[in-house]
Amino acid sequence: RLSLFPFVLFGSGSSGLGNKESGYSQDDQEAIEALSVAFIEALMRKRAEQALRKNEKLYRALFEHSNDAIFLLGGDGVHISANLKAAKLLGYDREELIGMTTKDIVAPREYPDAKSKLDVLLSGQSLPLYERVFHTKDGFDIPVEINATLIKDSRGDATYIQSIARNITKRKQAEERIQQQVQRLTALRTIDQAIIGSIDLHLTLDILLKEITEQLGIDAACVLLYNPNMQSLEYANGCGFRTSALQYTNLRLGEGYAGKVALERRSIHIDNIVEDENGLKSAPLLADERFVTYYGVPLIAKGKIKGVLEIFHRASLDVTSEWLEFLDMLAGQAAIAIENTELFDNLQKANFELTLAYDNTLEGWSRALELRDMETMGHSQRVTDMTMRLARALDVSENKLIHIRRGALLHDIGKMGIPDSILHKQGKLTDEEWEIMRKHPVYAQRFLSQIDYLRPALEIPYCHHEKWDGTGYPQGLSGEQIPLAARIFAVVDVWDALNSDRPYREAWSQEKVLNYIQEQAGKHFDLQVVEKFFNLLS
Repeated sequence: RLSLFPFVLFGSGSSGLGNKESGYSQDDQEAIEALSVAFIEALMRKRAEQALRKNEKLYRALFEHSNDAIFLLGGDGVHISANLKAAKLLGYDREELIGMTTKDIVAPREYPDAKSKLDVLLSGQSLPLYERVFHTKDGFDIPVEINATLIKDSRGDATYIQSIARNITKRKQAEERIQQQVQRLTALRTIDQAIIGSIDLHLTLDILLKEITEQLGIDAACVLLYNPNMQSLEYANGCGFRTSALQYTNLRLGEGYAGKVALERRSIHIDNIVEDENGLKSAPLLADERFVTYYGVPLIAKGKIKGVLEIFHRASLDVTSEWLEFLDMLAGQAAIAIENTELFDNLQKANFELTLAYDNTLEGWSRALELRDMETMGHSQRVTDMTMRLARALDVSENKLIHIRRGALLHDIGKMGIPDSILHKQGKLTDEEWEIMRKHPVYAQRFLSQIDYLRPALEIPYCHHEKWDGTGYPQGLSGEQIPLAARIFAVVDVWDALNSDRPYREAWSQEKVLNYIQEQAGKHFDLQVVEKFFNLLS
């Protein structure tokens, strides 16, 4: 009804109050106009108040029923209001929160940063979303994400700070799980690289046990290897132990926790080994370690027991299914490492035995050649030993020495193709007979080139009759065209031959032999090899 008053009072047309016929004086008209303006202003204020109350009611509903915790703080960081969600989040009554400060609700380590951000807001600057850790009434830490805003009045003056906090515990837990999975995958990769890149089981187990203790959050771990010959478990490697108690472990199958794990091929978990009646009886020295929790896991590869992984912790462990799965996975890696090392050791042993068989065969051949050639007994072994010494003195690499040794043993293998009538002739050979005799290096090349593992040893049998000045045979090589192995052997072969009795002559004196070798340096022999040979003899 009042809202129509201005319209009635100031009706349009000839009946308006401004008309002289209305009978109102000028003063009356001004008074009525002033009253109308006052009425309109009052009406507008009333409507504004109604709208404000409506907005306040809406804000209060949002404030109270928000899923996020909302805090209203004064410029001094004191809480002037908080919603029910905020009180529930921190474990306080709402009345308790009023009057508390930022310092009272954040984790102590985070207060300096919280104070800094409060100052930034009060200076008029805005803040992006940031994370904070609240400290609850019950002493727990809760991670939250905060959106803080400075609220100003109509004149632009700061009135309070609104801080909206969202509990991000689940998100943080998910992030931690992801991070944990990444760390565990990284650990498995590290272990895989150790298994692939190393043949040293102890080195691999060191890496594996380090990853086990770190990733599982335990105090100590060790690996016991199974000895199938003795049917016992023997200590191999450990990590995290304060004493050397377990280093002397030697358990029969079925003896102690580890023996039972190996015998039954199943994991064992003991919550408290101190209270367990079988706990420390078999290892009393472990008492000084103060262990509480024990896990034993069998290490099985290809259906065979390889050992036992034991882990220890000096407190109770609250484990999850993921933790147990990762433990089994690590045990599987340990079993693979042991299996790979055993395979390599067996292969290495087989290769060694095969190499030994090869060398024994070659030595047998060399002795057979000596008998046929009627050389001094032991000539091949003597020249081989001296050739190896001289090669080492000349810094020949170890991987080439094995081929030099084989070549020295078989240096005259080609003489098997020379007829006995020529090989055993007492007098001088005719030109035709020498032509045939000089073919024995060629025969050696034909024989040995058909055998893969002897092909690298051909340099001595094929080239040891070449001379430095190019007058040798069968190819007429000169200088450094002659392989170093052949140049080394040529000096040693002549030295031993001249020092030995032969059917067609007696041995020379030591002085005569050395004078001859010295004279032939630069002609028959490599001068540097001769100098090194003389140094070796002296």
